[in-house]
Amino acid sequence: MAFFVPSHSRSGPRVTSNVMTMTTSAAVPTGSEDAITSGDTVTNRLVEANKRYASAFTDPGMDARPVLHVAVVACMDARLDLHAALGLELGDCHTIRNAGGVVTDDVIRSLTISQRKLGTRSIVLIHHTGCGLESLTEDFRTELEMEVGQRPAWAVESFRDVDQDVRQSMQRVRTSPFLLHTDDVRGFVFDVKTGLLREVDPA
Repeated sequence: MAFFVPSHSRSGPRVTSNVMTMTTSAAVPTGSEDAITSGDTVTNRLVEANKRYASAFTDPGMDARPVLHVAVVACMDARLDLHAALGLELGDCHTIRNAGGVVTDDVIRSLTISQRKLGTRSIVLIHHTGCGLESLTEDFRTELEMEVGQRPAWAVESFRDVDQDVRQSMQRVRTSPFLLHTDDVRGFVFDVKTGLLREVDPA
């Protein structure tokens, strides 16, 4: 099932210009003008890009509360352009990202603040096909312990069945005692080959 956010209108200022187009390093021309010089770093390039962005930036005058009252939890995978994929604009939503898009304690922390202090009500959970967590196991923590001498306190949260992991994340949200609104929680898998969302049945 594909998921589409309906078009909407804003009551406040609308941001329509001065959008900076960002590309991955693979898409950057390799000519002398754009190549990374000796001693340069990717971070330096990002800082320079920000200077160009800021030179044309104007304060949109937005409130911190998301216009659509929705929080989106998704994987940190660089292939997911959430705003473009969901038809969102600046100021529409809260976006919470981590490895796998898994609902962890820290995600519950962010969602709780999002709902209780900034007025969101709906929660959208997005995993995706070909996730790196599908190739990991909890042995990763043991490997880290052997390397650095300390076992991580966090779980890897790896999985083999992406649909089942989305269901687990939905269940963690719905059973959290800290969240005020758990009636509109939906989970999806984003297909990195087609760009479509497929909704996961919570049952």
